[in-house]
Amino acid sequence: MTTDTFEFKCLATDGKARRGEIVMPRGTVRTPAFMPVGTGGTVKAMYMDQVRDLGADIILGNTYHLMLRPGAERMARLGGLHEFARWPHPILTDSGGFQVMSLSGLRKITEQGVTFQSHIDGSRHEMSPERSIEIQGLLGSDIQMQLDECVALPASESEIERAMEMSLRWADRCKTAFGDQSGKAMFGIAQGGDVPRLRERSAQGLAGLDLKGYAVGGLAVGEPQDVMLEMLDVTCPLLPTEKPRYLMGVGTPDDILKSVGRGIDMFDCVMPTRAGRHGLAFTRYGKINLKNARHAEDTRPLDVQSDCPAARDYSRAYLHHLVRSNELLGAMLITWNNLAYYQSLMTGIRAAIEARRFEDFGADTQAEWAAGDIAPLV
Repeated sequence: MTTDTFEFKCLATDGKARRGEIVMPRGTVRTPAFMPVGTGGTVKAMYMDQVRDLGADIILGNTYHLMLRPGAERMARLGGLHEFARWPHPILTDSGGFQVMSLSGLRKITEQGVTFQSHIDGSRHEMSPERSIEIQGLLGSDIQMQLDECVALPASESEIERAMEMSLRWADRCKTAFGDQSGKAMFGIAQGGDVPRLRERSAQGLAGLDLKGYAVGGLAVGEPQDVMLEMLDVTCPLLPTEKPRYLMGVGTPDDILKSVGRGIDMFDCVMPTRAGRHGLAFTRYGKINLKNARHAEDTRPLDVQSDCPAARDYSRAYLHHLVRSNELLGAMLITWNNLAYYQSLMTGIRAAIEARRFEDFGADTQAEWAAGDIAPLV
């Protein structure tokens, strides 16, 4: 079935956890969903066909990196990001704000927007809310994010409040710039750092804009997990229940489980791909550091029950050898395994919510992580 609209459907609930669908012209996103990060038009160390076959309905592209290289206007001339990367399914692009704000000494923030220097060649660029939406339109993404100011924690309450209020004003400008695009959506981003009253103010202000979706930003930036979860407890109940909720940049499998339990529908994180390039595997048995010498003669696969060949068909000894030898295949296989595990986790979460046994699923999953299956040293 094709559609020219953007629609979120909540199909089942279990406590605050939600099982739903986001229906768009390029496809349906099953939620809760994990979006593999395709920063520069590629999910690192993966073919796009592999990413799709693992069960990903949507990927994330990075506006900052793509506007610098190959360039937004060039991307549009080449048919947009879907055509360029051979991913015909939904794409969400971030606003570029997080990367720009992290440039620190290379950028200047005003009410109008951000002026910054490229980390690649030092060239100067301007990013206003309107320009961010324009660039995301040139990329052709299906879900576009507002430009916001993400303050690194810890920070003073006055600094967090200033950035949050400006982000609200920028959300309104982004909504105007986005207009009414059939089948696409612009999401606002709730900010407010680790200050509950500011999180409440941000969520309420964004809800008043009647956007098609809402994200929670400014978390997973170094604060403890309990602080992140406290901010979700404050923010989620104030966001419209009929719209999707996206927790940006999160996270570990445990972060995902606990955030789904608080009503989050969408996630993205570089963790499974970045960890894969550094020899760290995510599995049903928890994390396995394949750099460790204890795996040098372990003939078992990562997970004999997995549907993913990388997890099922290669020994830990071989993966350890590839990692220690800096072979590219090591990064490819472990990344493949990691994304397979993340998508398997999301499949299990969705099924558990439908069966109204999400709490039991979470407890069983955490128990399996804790038990592990690392072979004893001999």
